[in-house]
Amino acid sequence: MNILALNCGSSSVKYQLFDWEKKVVVAKGMVERVVIGDSFILHEVPGRETYREESECPDHKTAVDLILRTLTDPNHGVLEDIKQVSAVGHRVVHGGERFTKSVLIDADVLEAVTEVQHLAPLHNPPNIAGIEGAMAVLPGVPQIAIFDTAFHQTMPEHAFLYPLPFEWYERYGVRRYGFHGTSHLYVSKRIAAILGKPASETNAITMHIGNGVSHCAIRGGISVDTSMGLTPLEGAMMGTRCGDIDPAIPAFMMQKENLSAKEIDSILNKKSGVIGITGRFTDRRDVIENAAKGDRLCGLALDIEAYRLKKYIGSYLAIIGRLDAVVFTAGVGEMGAPIRERALEGLEHLGIHLDKERNRGAMTRKRESLITTDDSPIKVYVIPTDEELVFTEDVAAILDGSYTDHMHFEYSFSRRDFVRS
Repeated sequence: MNILALNCGSSSVKYQLFDWEKKVVVAKGMVERVVIGDSFILHEVPGRETYREESECPDHKTAVDLILRTLTDPNHGVLEDIKQVSAVGHRVVHGGERFTKSVLIDADVLEAVTEVQHLAPLHNPPNIAGIEGAMAVLPGVPQIAIFDTAFHQTMPEHAFLYPLPFEWYERYGVRRYGFHGTSHLYVSKRIAAILGKPASETNAITMHIGNGVSHCAIRGGISVDTSMGLTPLEGAMMGTRCGDIDPAIPAFMMQKENLSAKEIDSILNKKSGVIGITGRFTDRRDVIENAAKGDRLCGLALDIEAYRLKKYIGSYLAIIGRLDAVVFTAGVGEMGAPIRERALEGLEHLGIHLDKERNRGAMTRKRESLITTDDSPIKVYVIPTDEELVFTEDVAAILDGSYTDHMHFEYSFSRRDFVRS
């Protein structure tokens, strides 16, 4: 059984083909610059050189078609026919309150996802486009939605409700939902396996840091709080999003600059965060490089980001109580050693003793690394995330009828085998 995992962004489609019987990744890659022009695919097969092909993809359907064409290519592919694709798992960022687990997609599900797309305007529309594209190219093949918000549905009411008129929650679903759920799920299970503990006995703070950033307080293996809220705008400072700010600022600036609600929303989502401070960068590699050269605003952006990361660690430690580990993951979390160092600096009194040499050496997306000292009461790890593998597990469980609730997996410590939990 070959399961195709698709993660559709506004201008990209990540994919991974997984052989469920052999438990191996057969191929993976990404189509970049979808919709915007000069599109190309980067296709990776274990044991082969990365294949690149330029091919225009004016929409997500064309991108999915390119992926399938590449997977079945006589020279670069791994399948003889697209009929060998048994099912497709799709990342869907926002599922609202309705979806607390992954589901088989039908017209009703697609309509429900469309109804909440205003809560994740940068993500749900391309997610939907990817689903529609895959359904058109692969008619009759089961399509499963895996929701970013599902993992956080274990939060208690006092964590997910805002101190706003309760009618807003009752009528419009205004509450904290949280995102990056598949990533937080994966690394929380993985850290439990690394520590040799059952997930149900593991407490951790997981920090997903990329262009989008979210943190999760995990007690007993489940999410009890998370930094993103009704939308992915709340929380930590991000590449282009502001994160936590005084809620009076938007109204204040709308009056000062005569901005519409749509314009201020665009500024908060697309022109704030790292690019708002630096004026030109979202990629932290550029920020780190220019800060080292003396660029004051790049240095300031790093200071602000690290300071806010540190505040979340402290606040979540207070919520969780006994803490086993902190985990950094995603692009910046895995590769941004200077940001990790600044965020962890001075936390010895809390039980976190950073090993700076280990931290500097943890600059790969292919290895799990301990970055604290051996005697640090709280361990800090860098763990590469694998959201596509979560998609695959949920798809397989739904297809074989064993998915009754949130069917989470965890790896064994010594072997990368699936162990149901």
